[in-house]
Amino acid sequence: MGEATGKRHLILLHGMGATGEVWLPWAPLLERRWPGRWLAPDLAGHGWSPPLHGYSFEALAQRVVDGLGPVRLGPDDRLVLLGHSLGGVVALALAARQRGLPVDAVVGLGIKAVWSPAELAKSAELAARPVTWFATRDEAARRYLRVSGLAGLFAPDHPVVEAGLRRTDGRWRLAMDPAAFAVGEPRLPVLLAATDVPVLLARGELDPMVTDAQLKELGVPVATLPGLGHNAHVEDPEAVLALLDPYL
Repeated sequence: MGEATGKRHLILLHGMGATGEVWLPWAPLLERRWPGRWLAPDLAGHGWSPPLHGYSFEALAQRVVDGLGPVRLGPDDRLVLLGHSLGGVVALALAARQRGLPVDAVVGLGIKAVWSPAELAKSAELAARPVTWFATRDEAARRYLRVSGLAGLFAPDHPVVEAGLRRTDGRWRLAMDPAAFAVGEPRLPVLLAATDVPVLLARGELDPMVTDAQLKELGVPVATLPGLGHNAHVEDPEAVLALLDPYL
């Protein structure tokens, strides 16, 4: 977390299969450009955050709230939420008016807006699989990069990858709880109707998981980042950070 130098706190929420460490390359940028504190937690069942008995966007959001305790928000403090993919949906759940958090804005990046029955069935099948164990760290690291969608963006020995692995009795596994895949389809119109704060939905121009047209149907501002894909926050941190310029 960055040092407290202002009243706006930035919460960065990673996507399915990743961990809060995926924002590690942002640290130098944030130290220079973000005026307040920032926090990049592990979502439940990812990294070092314990699993849930059942996964829902509401439960994932509540785990984030529980982790905000040490931040000690003052009466005038505000939150800006930036979430990628799954993390973007969790950000919307955090911004619900009934939750009462002091949220100034939500930026959702690369949120998959439309799910087919086949895609939902595949997610349920992945969630039901037992944990896979690997004989070597390299095998586990390469699986982690595929599951998190980060293949080609980080080397297997990168510290970001280390956060997604666990070693037990000489064997390796992914830190992620497979059951998290069962979180289901986000009801984006319902989530958007439940918040009163400004929402910006963004996507990389080359992101195959969501289209501009799908986002524009949701009735909130949409930003398209030229030349970037689903993990635009990794491919070009400065371009994504620029989405927060109104709050700098």
